Amino acid sequence: MGPDAPDHEMRHLNQLVQGAGGRAHVAGQSEDEPRISSRARCRGSRNNARRSTCKGNGAHSYHTTSLPAETEHHVVDLRSDTVTRPSPEMRQAMAQAEVGDDDYGEDPTVNALQSVIADLLGKEEAIFVPTATMANLIAVMCHCRRRGAQLLLGREAHIHVFEHGGVAQVAGVHSETLQDLPDGTISLDELEHKIQRSYGSQYYPRPELICLENTHCSAGGRILPLQYLQEVRQLAHRYGLKTHLDGARVLNAAVALGVLPSHITQHCDSVSLCLSKGVGAPAGALLAGQREFIAEAWRVRKLLGGGMRQAGVLAAAALVGLRRMEETLQRDHGNARSFAEGVCKLGSPLCSVNPAAVETNIVMMTTSASRLAPAKLCELMEAVSEEEVATTGQATSVRLFPWGERSLRAVWHCDVSAQDTQLAGSKLRFVLDKWELKPDVN
Repeated sequence: MGPDAPDHEMRHLNQLVQGAGGRAHVAGQSEDEPRISSRARCRGSRNNARRSTCKGNGAHSYHTTSLPAETEHHVVDLRSDTVTRPSPEMRQAMAQAEVGDDDYGEDPTVNALQSVIADLLGKEEAIFVPTATMANLIAVMCHCRRRGAQLLLGREAHIHVFEHGGVAQVAGVHSETLQDLPDGTISLDELEHKIQRSYGSQYYPRPELICLENTHCSAGGRILPLQYLQEVRQLAHRYGLKTHLDGARVLNAAVALGVLPSHITQHCDSVSLCLSKGVGAPAGALLAGQREFIAEAWRVRKLLGGGMRQAGVLAAAALVGLRRMEETLQRDHGNARSFAEGVCKLGSPLCSVNPAAVETNIVMMTTSASRLAPAKLCELMEAVSEEEVATTGQATSVRLFPWGERSLRAVWHCDVSAQDTQLAGSKLRFVLDKWELKPDVN
């Protein structure tokens, strides 16, 4: 939690998570074991090829990273908070987790995790699923029981853009998209106008569900204000609609605001939570809601092939990550802000950041596309050259994600330290200084 969080809230959160570890008999709890770092030390002369996908416009950039012979280089992977590796503590807990058949409801570690998350999010029950994409799809299918029902959400919402249109392909639900505002919200006036247009109409799809995203990925990890969430919920109830929160990074929002996650999710009928992002677990997600809703969610999970058996080996890692969640996310947010401030101090005409928009662990950078396209900047940041070593005395490969025509993304997570953040900033300064001498090259 943030510094303003009441002490009793933080104690309650710690009791929830610590208690679950005991109930599930999760072993491997040494607090002194170091986290396995995503950083890599590589030697030798070789070429590493990878494909870099630009989510914003679907473009692809294929390139190779040429490493000088016998040059040691340090990798800082900021593409996403999903690239983390399980810590030694997580691996030990996974190896020694008490398990059972989760499809029969008999896996004690999964049951413990579901109980912890339900309490954390202020819901009656929660269900463990393989991915947050599946959790969101299950939620839509449970809330929208008739084919052709209308779902209202932002045009840049993860559910709409990055989940392969599952709500249409699988659920048969029609998406009515609205313009996202820079802070990740949707205009309440526009939202009500869309609902009124369809409400009771014989010609328009019947509106049944509003989906929000918190934090908002495409907005750069922005946090939806609590007052806004309350107003959306009131609007939905006025017209008989349900609300679902894509809360893949809702824990980031809670820590940044200094409140319990339930203070955020109380305004939604259901919420999804990704375990392989801020929690740092290797896989898994949860969907939480009222008891009847989760009973139906179990049936839909079975339909989608999401029922797992001895899934406690995955749940055990999540329970370990949750115990350190507050500390980890506070550090991630601080490192992201530090990097953003460093970019601003560079004052480069080629790359800029709005520090006021950096609220959690995501930094969106804007480039001068005519001189330095995002995909090219990502390529230069990842490449390691003899010139870099000679100039800076270091060899650092920084992996970023090209997001749009003029933007790229950096995401902080538990495997990125303050030192890594400084190295990433130094590498950016080196790349931009060098590129400014080549105004005609792109």
